Amino acid sequence: MNRERMIVVRHIDLASITTVLCDADGNLFPSEEPAFDASIEVTNDFLATFGVTMRYTAEELRKSTTGKNFRTTAVDLAVQAGVPVEECLAVGRTDARIASPDDIAQGRALGSAELEHWVERERDHVTAHLRVALRPDSRVQDALQALGSHHGLAAVSSSAAVRLDGCFTATGLDVWIPAPLRFSAEDSLPVPTSKPDPAVYLLAGQVLGIGPAQGLAIEDSVPGVLSAVAAGFPTIGNLMFVAPDERAARSEELVAAGASAVADSWAAITDYVFWSDASTLLRTNQEATG
Repeated sequence: MNRERMIVVRHIDLASITTVLCDADGNLFPSEEPAFDASIEVTNDFLATFGVTMRYTAEELRKSTTGKNFRTTAVDLAVQAGVPVEECLAVGRTDARIASPDDIAQGRALGSAELEHWVERERDHVTAHLRVALRPDSRVQDALQALGSHHGLAAVSSSAAVRLDGCFTATGLDVWIPAPLRFSAEDSLPVPTSKPDPAVYLLAGQVLGIGPAQGLAIEDSVPGVLSAVAAGFPTIGNLMFVAPDERAARSEELVAAGASAVADSWAAITDYVFWSDASTLLRTNQEATG
């Protein structure tokens, strides 16, 4: 194994791992940039509806919200801009201005019903774009083929299920991770949420019947690592689809968030998993034979 491609900062007991839990966007496919190219149109329209004059670029939005879904991003941006929000949307946001019923009725504030409208609009717009923008990548396919021959595979994402369906079909990854093995923080939970909330990882563990020691998470973003680690799963940061000039900083951020290792590719992750498994097996056999 080429150790320069994998930095390990905390021990991972790979011998107990039965399932690899994969983040989707920016990890299994390079969807972050094209997704934000499409999302920014809806995001700026959303803000303009409430009289916010600030206009974001796709790059600004990507760098500040990677790892979060639009539901969380929309409320965060509204709160930052001083837009009043319905009380149920202000949970966990101490700087939020609570809207009155009249504010919501007059369209001066963001209510939960209005938010649903924008979530659906952004989801449909971005999904349509990703269906034509993404392509199969043999490097990811080969890694999932190898990992899937020895481990269970699942996807754990903040994105909506319909968006995941479009991405997995476009990239040909639905062969290894079909829809029943995809967990969406937007659609799989009783109440939609987003990473870094660990709820979607906890749900995945419960449905798959695995505990923290049996699952290995692969994540590319800080919110994703925080989510997986909070749920108890050892996590490897994956820089494969991170822009080269952002990799050094992202690597440090992922480790600070709790990642046990950081790799620059799926090939490095696969090498590490199988090399470590082989080393553990060799040591076990040597100890058994004396």
